[in-house]
Amino acid sequence: MDIAIFARAPVAGEAKTRLIPLLGPERAAALHATLVRKTLASALAAKLGEVTLWCSPDARHPFFESCRTEFGVKLAVQVTGDIGERMLGAFRVAGGPLLLAGSDCPPLSASHFRRCAAELRGGVDAVFLPTEDGGYALVGLQGPLASLFAGVEWGTERVMEETRARLRASGHEWSEPAELWDVDRPEDVARLVAHEPQTWTEILPRFG
Repeated sequence: MDIAIFARAPVAGEAKTRLIPLLGPERAAALHATLVRKTLASALAAKLGEVTLWCSPDARHPFFESCRTEFGVKLAVQVTGDIGERMLGAFRVAGGPLLLAGSDCPPLSASHFRRCAAELRGGVDAVFLPTEDGGYALVGLQGPLASLFAGVEWGTERVMEETRARLRASGHEWSEPAELWDVDRPEDVARLVAHEPQTWTEILPRFG
């Protein structure tokens, strides 16, 4: 089963903007780049199928080429629009079963990818890994479901709740094998360092 990883270019001042007041633009971008690499490593370690890094706003940033070389992944460019439109675009390209994950969830592991793939192979229409802040770190679908992505209040604590309501209304069966946490807010940074101090203290020495 193929895996899609979504990532923005790690441009200082444009990546992890909510963390810039805490970390500064350069370290926020460095944090983002490290999170992307960690996510790619986990996706590849799952050994499920082809892994594609879906780039935004395009694939021209040198970081993306370095990921292609380092990890041997394919590169694709996210379509324009909000995150829902961009995710739907990736599922439409896949045409069949696909796991799609963001790149800001440190605990997302190879075992999570494998478990989600097993859920889809078991017959559910969709699988999600919700996050503690009300969103989700991963969505897996048997095929494109436009109703899950249009008109959602992205970036709020209601994303997963609204998604569940849409799944119930449409009669789709889904599973949620685990709840994870991601790094979006300043309070997440100290938790990140505590989670893997050997990885993060060099990037985030203030919190080591």
